[in-house]
Amino acid sequence: MSTLRKILSAWGAVLGLAPAAAAQTPATPAQPTVPVQGEFGHPVMDQGIFAHAIINQNESRWNGTDTEYRWEGQGWVGTDYDKLWIKSEGTVQSNGTVDDGQQQFLYSRAITTYFDLQGGLRSDIDSRPTRNWAALGIQGLAPYFFDLEVTGFASGEGHLAAKLEASYDILITQRLILQPQIELDLYSKADPARLVGAGFSDIDTGLRLRYEFSRKFAPYIGVVYEGKFAQTASYAKRVGESTEDFRFAFGVRIWF
Repeated sequence: MSTLRKILSAWGAVLGLAPAAAAQTPATPAQPTVPVQGEFGHPVMDQGIFAHAIINQNESRWNGTDTEYRWEGQGWVGTDYDKLWIKSEGTVQSNGTVDDGQQQFLYSRAITTYFDLQGGLRSDIDSRPTRNWAALGIQGLAPYFFDLEVTGFASGEGHLAAKLEASYDILITQRLILQPQIELDLYSKADPARLVGAGFSDIDTGLRLRYEFSRKFAPYIGVVYEGKFAQTASYAKRVGESTEDFRFAFGVRIWF
């Protein structure tokens, strides 16, 4: 018991002296707190202005008898959250006329990590009468990394339309890439002046194999199918146009 009392007395003396020692220790001036890198992370740089443009289809199409030129591209400028877009597509026929000319001028806002909400104006500018539409849609990466665009349109004449575009990159190697692609158009009312019928109007789909010398320059070859349906097919027959066509395609995909 004497040993235990000595131990307790020693601890009591230490505990009793600790407050006194703390009181006698001169106070050190407060130092500013410097965040440790990683505690709060780096500042988020999401307000920088960036720009990007890509021509996905820059190709000649040949069916054995005639050749046509097809372009489809888009570009944007803005931040990670807000962007201004320009989209353009069309086909120059072998006789020099321009078909399926669509130009879109859009504002987009990021609504999820993978999708933007887009709205603006679409103008059909080609060799046929011009039409203007209000546009609203989404664009982004669907599950399994499908590039997806779904857009609805409304004209001042009470016409409604919808467009779906989708593509997917299959990496054979890091540079050799196979891309299936599809584009569908639907209209609520017929527009005979533009040879467009009501309902499921047309499809443009293809399979392209490209080789990326760099991400900015990729020649490709492929095969495409152009089809017109229902009233649109009837209008095409009346003016002597084909309602379906398989074509060999070759071109260059360009990034800016």
